Amino acid sequence: MRLTETAADGARDAIIDVRGLKTSFTTPLGTLKAVDGVSFSVGESEMLAIVGESGSGKSVTGLSIMRLFGRTGAHIDAGELWFRSQDSAVDLARLDEDRMARIRGQEIAIIFQDPMSSLNPVLTIGDQIGEGLRVHKGLSRAQAQQAAIALLARVGIPDAAERVSAYPHQFSGGMRQRVMIAIALAANPRLLIADEPTTALDVTIQAQIVALLKALQRDERMAMIFITHDLALVSDIADRVAVMYAGEIVETGPAQEVVEAPRHPYTRALVACMARHAPKQGGRRRPKPIPGTLPDPYAPHVGCRFAPRCPLADADCRTSAVSLDAISSERAVRCLKWRQVAT
Repeated sequence: MRLTETAADGARDAIIDVRGLKTSFTTPLGTLKAVDGVSFSVGESEMLAIVGESGSGKSVTGLSIMRLFGRTGAHIDAGELWFRSQDSAVDLARLDEDRMARIRGQEIAIIFQDPMSSLNPVLTIGDQIGEGLRVHKGLSRAQAQQAAIALLARVGIPDAAERVSAYPHQFSGGMRQRVMIAIALAANPRLLIADEPTTALDVTIQAQIVALLKALQRDERMAMIFITHDLALVSDIADRVAVMYAGEIVETGPAQEVVEAPRHPYTRALVACMARHAPKQGGRRRPKPIPGTLPDPYAPHVGCRFAPRCPLADADCRTSAVSLDAISSERAVRCLKWRQVAT
């Protein structure tokens, strides 16, 4: 495959190669920097999990790749979003809207966390799945209906031929999320972004949806970005993980390694929130909450952004710029004290 000569080197092997992404919101209170210099890549058949608390910038990162900002006042300030689009690499950050619209939904798809607010209540499930097929694949209404039935069956909805004519309110929460997955898969995307797709579901249904996504990703050899606040999911399903805090990636590496042996105090604190990795107290494992809150996103940042909540922080952490540095061939961490975390 020959890619455009202007593409960054990393884009030659990656489906998506994000470099120095900065995204902010213009609000009445000022400029809110939601994503501040984020870089990562995801290859074919690879799943990258992006993990962090609410407000860390995870979802905005996914929306930046899709360029789905609506009227939120968000805009990409800097960075490159190299996407390997069939026979060429394109920078999504600089595409005109017409070209972006052809890629969005056809080559890159997204699954949102709340299917009820994403599905149109007055259109049948079949019409909503078929819309993308008619737009991107040129199918007739009848062909799109048959394809929708096949997709519903594929994502595990029984009696698909009958349910294709139902409306969203006639489905349970788990089934609605399966419909959202069917819509995302309709055009066989090269990259799938799953934005906390199990948050609104109970534990049993969560496990089913996660298993379904992993199986579909493997079968279709898709690149996938799985956005979640639940680190417990990560080591089971993802190949690599990027931990985000206050708009920055603070640690990245193979998922199981990061969960089992974190090198950043924030990652270690997230692991301590997990029941199966929580420290023992009185013979029982008790999840330990992280004290404090995320820093003010409107305020200028000096030093490590996690320093106010970090038990290892000293004067250098609060005043020195901290870069994301490689600590091995596969891992990087943004911390001056990572060796202390490792002990």
